[in-house]
Amino acid sequence: MGLSIRAYARHRGVSDTAVHKAIRAGRITPEADGTIDPDKADRDWARNSEPLKEGTSAKAAKVRVPEEPAPSLGTGLPAGGTSLLQARTVNEVVKAQTNKVRLARLKGELVDRSQAVAHVFTLARAERDAWLNWPARVSATLAARLGVDAHDLHVALETAVREHLQELGELRPRID
Repeated sequence: MGLSIRAYARHRGVSDTAVHKAIRAGRITPEADGTIDPDKADRDWARNSEPLKEGTSAKAAKVRVPEEPAPSLGTGLPAGGTSLLQARTVNEVVKAQTNKVRLARLKGELVDRSQAVAHVFTLARAERDAWLNWPARVSATLAARLGVDAHDLHVALETAVREHLQELGELRPRID
């Protein structure tokens, strides 16, 4: 059984509001019954808080925190979760990646995926239509040159083109 929030605040030399804020921010974790283990909370507070800046009141610095490594579960993270420093690092990395994408979009190096998919679909449909119309355009000329019936050649070409387009339609391009 640990200390109450007010008792821990007195132990720490801070207000109970500061302890509530630390719990909400995830810097310290209360026990299941709502009390606070002072040794564990002191270690968590020190690990998950920024170091004191010059000119800052040193009330909280008077609590001595034992130097013992935080236990880990093989993930490289402390057992209590992500530290404040790790969370801020992740936040900065995400900001940098977001800014990189924005810059690429402004430079015209990126295109909208839905627009690109729609454009490819339109191009593929236009090519398919051109192939479907091709037998009608060339069958009479080819029939005259080869000396065969124009209608039979047209039907043969149209059948071959449709079979070929059917095979091409079974291909599924990956857009990811």
